[in-house]
Amino acid sequence: MKGFINEFKAFAMKGNVIDLAVAVVIGAAFGKIVSSLVANIITPVIGLIMGGVDFSGLTYTVGEASITYGVFIQSIIDFVIVAFVIFLVIKAINKATGGDKEEEEEEKGPSEVDLLIEIRDSLRR
Repeated sequence: MKGFINEFKAFAMKGNVIDLAVAVVIGAAFGKIVSSLVANIITPVIGLIMGGVDFSGLTYTVGEASITYGVFIQSIIDFVIVAFVIFLVIKAINKATGGDKEEEEEEKGPSEVDLLIEIRDSLRR
């Protein structure tokens, strides 16, 4: 039993497990920030633009069963908004920290080395 406990302790204290735990906690906190941004700022603005359209009340009744497909549509819309906001936030963070260098190089076009390699390959043919 003592060997099992020592093995578990070694596993739990590995860097990967601790990194994963930190990532989960930070991810959860970041998720709350993004959810608040979307719920309290982005969605009301979109609601004003769209005239306050809310799909969550749409239902279809079959017998005594009520299919609330509007809630599903609203969830899809909320997901798209959240995904777009996360995309914008990550893009801004990458730009602020210089993480977009590969994307910037692609926008500039091929480098001199790439052009020389292309010329060399063309001459070999």
